Amino acid sequence: MTTEAAVRLTIADALGKLMKEGLPFRFEAFDGSSAGPADAPFTLRLLNERGLSYLMTAPGDLGFARAYVAGDLELDGIHPGNPYDAMVLIMSQLRFKVPSAAEMVQIVRSLGFGNLKPPPPPAEEHLPKWRRALEGMRHNKKRDAEAIHHHYDVSNRFYELVLGPSMTYTCAVYPTLDSTLEEAQHEKYDLICRKLDLKPGDRLLDIGCGWGGMVRHAARHYGVTVLGVTLSREQATWAQDAIKREGLDHLAEVRFSDYRDVPEGEFDAISSIGLTEHIGVKQYGDYFGFLHSKLRDGGRLLNHCITRPSNKTTTTGAFIDRYVFPDGELTGVGRIQVAAQDAGLEVRHVENLREHYAMTLTGWCDNLVEHWDEALEEVTIGRAKVWGIYMAGSRLAFERNEIELHHVLAVKADARGDASWPLRPTWGS
Repeated sequence: MTTEAAVRLTIADALGKLMKEGLPFRFEAFDGSSAGPADAPFTLRLLNERGLSYLMTAPGDLGFARAYVAGDLELDGIHPGNPYDAMVLIMSQLRFKVPSAAEMVQIVRSLGFGNLKPPPPPAEEHLPKWRRALEGMRHNKKRDAEAIHHHYDVSNRFYELVLGPSMTYTCAVYPTLDSTLEEAQHEKYDLICRKLDLKPGDRLLDIGCGWGGMVRHAARHYGVTVLGVTLSREQATWAQDAIKREGLDHLAEVRFSDYRDVPEGEFDAISSIGLTEHIGVKQYGDYFGFLHSKLRDGGRLLNHCITRPSNKTTTTGAFIDRYVFPDGELTGVGRIQVAAQDAGLEVRHVENLREHYAMTLTGWCDNLVEHWDEALEEVTIGRAKVWGIYMAGSRLAFERNEIELHHVLAVKADARGDASWPLRPTWGS
């Protein structure tokens, strides 16, 4: 054993061995050690051995999330409902290096081999992929229902606090920079209605309808008959109550159902707002084929979903997969267009709205901060912290063009190629 390897490091010293350019924040550990500037804008505080074990056994975002959600890692100087400023600093200035073999031995020896045994994960964490596989093939109906249940059946009141009165958990469209979140959500739904060219008497299918925002907007403002479907029982119950409360039950319905079980057909339009992320890339052919089969000739499809800036196959990070969207998959808009075309749909218009999603997430974080105490009456503090880092991190990802948000508008042309389409777009801004 070399002299260097025999020297016992403090936790802060060990962390310093992994940094290329030092820490941009203050770090304090339960062994009394510290690192980073004393006047840093925020402090990361490791409280106990369990938190250290989380960090050592799952390096990266998963270990950090476990320690933070469990309460073993504190972040001072920011509100847990909106840690955006801290994440910007970390993403822009934190640089890791790969330690040498001798350094790694020294780090592990100093921190304790016993900490390489992973503690049980926090209750807020979903099963790992291998355990989910025991529940069935990825994206079968049962496993999809479980994934949706994990994320959406949290507490309708919690979502009311975070999302605001619209109860809309998808990207808004801001008419101006100073538009409110509610104004922007109204504009999003109205833009989709205009793109779909909805008219009184039309029949609309809204798949993955959430709490029925699109369903109610289209029925109220465009006089269409709307069927919405969701895999979340709590969403369906809330949506049906809202439909009755607003006197729209003669036009609108929301079912607790898998979209693949909808028996009706010959719809004038289909909206899919925030569902494709849960479908799985390998299922795109079946997905767009099903939508094609449900449209009448001349019927339109608006597919609204989060995308990646390239069409390369990439995996969702461990934190997102375990804590936010189990089995979620993203790809580039090119793959989505190809799948829609291969299913027989004609793609007529594509629009990227990623800056709008960053603004939407800002509004949601502001809501969570404002209603933090009430939110903790609905969910655990661990769950609330998950939402804070998830939304703030997603905002940063949209701003940095690491993820995007695309509208793909397509039509089912008839056998002669007639798409019932105007010479130029008619939906305005």
